[in-house]
Amino acid sequence: MDHSGHGMTMDLPPFTLARGLEFSPDLFFLFGCLAALGLYGWGVLRLRGRGDDWSAGRTVSFVIGVLSIALVMCTKLNDYGMVMFSVHMVQHMVISMLSPILLLLGAPVTLALRALPVAGRGSTGPRELLLKLLHSRYMRVITHPVFTIPMFIASLYALYFSPLFDFLMESKPGHIAMMVHFLMVGLIFFWPIMGVDPGPHRPGYVMRMLELFAGMPFHAFFGIALMMASEPMIKAYQDPPASLGIDALADQTAAGGIAWAFSEIPSVLVLIALVYQWYHSERRQAVRKDRAADRDGDKELEAYNAYLASLQTRGR
Repeated sequence: MDHSGHGMTMDLPPFTLARGLEFSPDLFFLFGCLAALGLYGWGVLRLRGRGDDWSAGRTVSFVIGVLSIALVMCTKLNDYGMVMFSVHMVQHMVISMLSPILLLLGAPVTLALRALPVAGRGSTGPRELLLKLLHSRYMRVITHPVFTIPMFIASLYALYFSPLFDFLMESKPGHIAMMVHFLMVGLIFFWPIMGVDPGPHRPGYVMRMLELFAGMPFHAFFGIALMMASEPMIKAYQDPPASLGIDALADQTAAGGIAWAFSEIPSVLVLIALVYQWYHSERRQAVRKDRAADRDGDKELEAYNAYLASLQTRGR
């Protein structure tokens, strides 16, 4: 199926590697998804093998997150995403706003820190390298809201409305690279907001909500701009294949509607997760206070009663 707009076909040739081996760009995501599932499964089995517990809900969330990536990038959906703006936008929204949330709810960093063995004295292993990365200046910069929010916004406007987007869309590897970028941006943006895994920045729950709502409206504005346009705005999708029987402007309007609708879905998911975490955090603090009161004979209550008694004495 020819895409006369920039000379590509629906069935693009795979990479040709040394000694005649062929490697399709789609396999990049497939291998990555299989590796992620394998490593996560290894971590869970290692914990269970030594008698430690791991939440089944976290495992399910991570698996669904990986499968969502495989669905949009390792199927024929990716081929249609090369020639249909609406399908591409589904891929973008899923891989940048839904998949990262599900992956982060799976707490992969926490699992790695618990499952990886501790290196011997004077040596450095994978666990020590991971801890070093988490405490590095680099991580403090890229997880700070001053960086994450502008990056999240720029991934929309600076990419779609610049020649870079058309350049990446000239080939399937370019499209794959774009999706990897979207996934990384989504993970970096939602990581400090979700607050499940350890990281350099752990703001309070109110600040996390503010960070979330600081970025989400720009997705809605982006979608509305596409929907209200009177002509196709993205050159790569201005001339869809005639065999698809679609209108470029109608396809762009659909893409804008998808971008606008998806700005609400992750907001609801993250808010539910934050409220759940907040509730359990308050419960844990209440339990700790009760235990402390039991240990010290409830000195805080005694001090408060003494304070009330002193006020009553002054009044008399």
